[in-house]
Amino acid sequence: VQESKSGRDELEVDFTAVVPGGLPCLHASVPSDAYGAYLCVIPGHVLAEIYDRFGSRILEGNVRSFLGARGRTNKAIRKTVSLEPTMFFAYNNGITATAREVITERNADGMFISEIKDLQVVNGGQTTASLFHTNRKDKAPLDKIFVQMKLSVIPPELAEAVVPKISEYANSQNKVNAADFFANHPFHLRMKEFSRVTFAPSRDGAFRESKWFYERARGQYQDERGRLTTSEQKKFDLEYPRKQVFSKTDLAKYATVWDELPHIVSRGAQKNFSNFASEIGKAWEARSDLFNEAYFRHLVSKAIVFRETEALVTQQSWYEGGYRANIVAYAIAKLAHDVRMSNNGVDFDAVWKAQRVRTNMLAALVLAAERVKDVITDPT
Repeated sequence: VQESKSGRDELEVDFTAVVPGGLPCLHASVPSDAYGAYLCVIPGHVLAEIYDRFGSRILEGNVRSFLGARGRTNKAIRKTVSLEPTMFFAYNNGITATAREVITERNADGMFISEIKDLQVVNGGQTTASLFHTNRKDKAPLDKIFVQMKLSVIPPELAEAVVPKISEYANSQNKVNAADFFANHPFHLRMKEFSRVTFAPSRDGAFRESKWFYERARGQYQDERGRLTTSEQKKFDLEYPRKQVFSKTDLAKYATVWDELPHIVSRGAQKNFSNFASEIGKAWEARSDLFNEAYFRHLVSKAIVFRETEALVTQQSWYEGGYRANIVAYAIAKLAHDVRMSNNGVDFDAVWKAQRVRTNMLAALVLAAERVKDVITDPT
């Protein structure tokens, strides 16, 4: 079995199968061993077919998956496709893509791309997915749609360093959260892979097991679900219940409170994630092997503790509303501190196996939460 350096399956596209003779292109770089580039105009139906075939996997190098058709930008894309298809090329910024290898051919009419290996759309994910969804749901034809594509060819040994930079710089003109830029770090790729293969024990003792869906790229859960038929969505919902979805910023929050840093968590999702990303980056460089399946299971256990604590705080007679996020963060951090000071540990494996928190631990969390509330709401 061979494993790709990028930590994901490489996608190969044979353009001669969808465009007669291949995709016309211009060579746009100085001959170099380090970098190659091509400029192309790709037919809209071809881009939609590629997305139909590979789904969100084609956007693995992007900072975001498809964010849905209701956003302002994606609504505009759908409107242009439906009402002004011939103006799409003028209105749209096009896409930026990367590849490990590009195979070209020349004839009397110029240069043509016949095959692309490890194709990734690193900017223009909303354009790519919107074309597919508009054609599928609105039955809008794509025969008059053309999209400009800048294609960079990056050798495998440079991909980990260069591709994230291309993605970041290509997206810099739009508002992209700090958490989105860290989405391509190997840590998140590994957590995503564990989330797709690790079955969680059934909480109610039923035969069916489910999985916790880690949303490495923003909008990934809804994107993958939205591409399915109604019957496929029902199966997807059983395998990945919506209540078992967690994002990068969620993960950072769940992990950081157990590091006894509730003040960092209380600064907000983006600032907390920036701190988490910095620490994880250092830890990964030191011992990446520690971020294994057991680490993923413990992360899910921490998610369970956090969410059950949130629910418990809301139910308490002493809770009058407000400050819940801070109360929960400090309560869990206080428990983590007390456990550490007493030279004990939390049995996260037990939480994972039960998919719930034991009664005595919940009681301790409620007690800590009430004391935290008293401190937070006392002006002195």
